[in-house]
Parts: sequence; C-alpha cells; structure tokens
Amino acid sequence: MPRDPAWRGRLIGAAVVLLVLWPMLVQAEFKPWILWDAQSLAATWQFLASFVPPAHSLEFLQLVAISSWETIAMATAGMALAMLGAIPLTLLVTERLSISRIGSGAVSPLAATVRHAVRALLVLLRSVPELVWALLLVRIVGLGPTAGVIAIALTYCGMLGKVYAEILESSDAAACNALLNNGSGRLKALLYGALPESAAELVSYTIYRWECAIRGSVVMGFVGAGGLGQRMDESMKMMAGNELATMLIVFVLLVAGADAVSAMLRRRLA
Repeated sequence: MPRDPAWRGRLIGAAVVLLVLWPMLVQAEFKPWILWDAQSLAATWQFLASFVPPAHSLEFLQLVAISSWETIAMATAGMALAMLGAIPLTLLVTERLSISRIGSGAVSPLAATVRHAVRALLVLLRSVPELVWALLLVRIVGLGPTAGVIAIALTYCGMLGKVYAEILESSDAAACNALLNNGSGRLKALLYGALPESAAELVSYTIYRWECAIRGSVVMGFVGAGGLGQRMDESMKMMAGNELATMLIVFVLLVAGADAVSAMLRRRLA
C-alpha cells in the first residue's frame, strides 16, 4: 500500500493540537473518568430509573401545558422585541447600505463613527449571557416572565444585529449599489436590493435563534423567570424523575416543532 505523502504533516498537526488542547483540559479540570466510578454509576442508575414511567396524570399534564405555553410566549415575545431593536441597528451597521460611500467609495467620518458606536453597542448586548441579564432583572422587576423576556430581548438583539449585518454584507452588492446610485434611500436598498437574495438565510437564522430562545427560556426558569424551567427546578429539588421525564419529552417536542417551522419557511422561500 502506498504511503500517504502528507502523513508527516498530519502527525505534526495532531501533536500540535494535542499540546495546545491538553493545558486547556487541565485548566478546565476535565475528568470524564469520574462518570465511571461505582458511586457515580449507582447514582446515575437510581436517578434514571425514577424517570420510568413519565408522569402523566391529568393535573400534572395541565400544569406542564401551561408552563410550556409560558415558555413559548416568553421566547416569542423576547425575540419580537430583539428584532424590533436589531433591524434598525442592522440598517446602521451594514456598510453595504451606506449612502455616504456613493461616489468616492469612502465612508464619511461621521457615518464611520456612528457605525463603530452601534457595533460596540451590539457587542455589549450580546457579551452578557441572557442568564446573567435575567439574574440582574429579577432583582429589579421581581420573579416572573418579564425578566426573561427583557433578558432575551437584550442578548438576542446583539446577536441578531451582528449576524443580520454579516448576512447582508455577504450578499451580491450589485442590486444595492444600483438602487443607492440612483437615489434610493437606505431602507429601500435593504428591502429591494439585499433582502430578496438574503431572505431565506435571514429567516433560517431568525428561526434558529427562536429555537435558542426557547431553550434559554427554560434555563432562565431556574432563576425564577417562570415557565417550564421553573417547574423542572421544582421537580429536581423533589427528585421527581418521572416529572422530569415528562418535561424533557415536551422540551424535545418544542425544539422539534421549531425545527419543522424553520424547514417549512425555508422551503417556501426557496
């Protein structure tokens, strides 16, 4: 069998990756073998055995349905607010839609300053995880979904603004340039120049973020933001594995539903 001519480079590359990765694993105190000691295996088996059968009493299912709806509402309201903030910020931060660069091709100092300031704002918003925002907001607005909605809106506004701008920047510039050079405004250049080509990708990313918002809403329930996460926290404290199993099944169905919606919208926009 002929020898792979690139074997030396692959071997050196693998060694370098291992040398870089190993100190990180040590720093992170990554010890996967703990999962396989006798005490951990016994605790795992005892906990998983309590998952069967999942809780299915009518009263509990009604409680889960209400909590699930609260989680979806929290994620959807947070995403709607995030988009309300992200869309105008995207208009400002996307260089392709800049009117000041028409003619000379250079962006004016004022436009560049505004763009950098908006980018800094987007960095600030997405740098703080939604869980941290929720912890801060719970102290301000109290326990309940309001803290979760605002936390999702703040963090996801930063994420959406950044990625929306990157998607628009990567689209074909010809249509936008033609509109801007003929006197079109920034908004019309976005609607008729950039959106037709980027719509599918923008919708796909937005639905993916909505799916992430649903997962984030569940996590924020653990700090008092309500919804399915708060019910899961209560069941975990009571070691009620059968209730956890039911809520995990509902959680998987919610994510699968978001994935199906995303696929349907992509097909319609294709």
